[in-house]
Amino acid sequence: MSIFEILMLICWGSAWPFSIHKSYTSRSTKGKSLVFLLIAWSGYVFSILHKVFYSYDYVIYLYITNMTMVSIDILLYLRNSRLQRTEST
Repeated sequence: MSIFEILMLICWGSAWPFSIHKSYTSRSTKGKSLVFLLIAWSGYVFSILHKVFYSYDYVIYLYITNMTMVSIDILLYLRNSRLQRTEST
């Protein structure tokens, strides 16, 4: 377990609640990238797998928390995309 890994996850993870709030309240995909969200989500999945198979420690819970927030943002992106399509018709 590295203090730098923990600090990186805390810093990176602190941005997700703001992103989720923006996605939820704006009801728009403007300024969002599904590709970016999927890449970030994949990075968390691979990090969790690394922790499970090679270096298990309690930092895994930070990865799981961050991955959960990215998952929420992805779901909101999909919702907002659907809302935008229905509004434009």
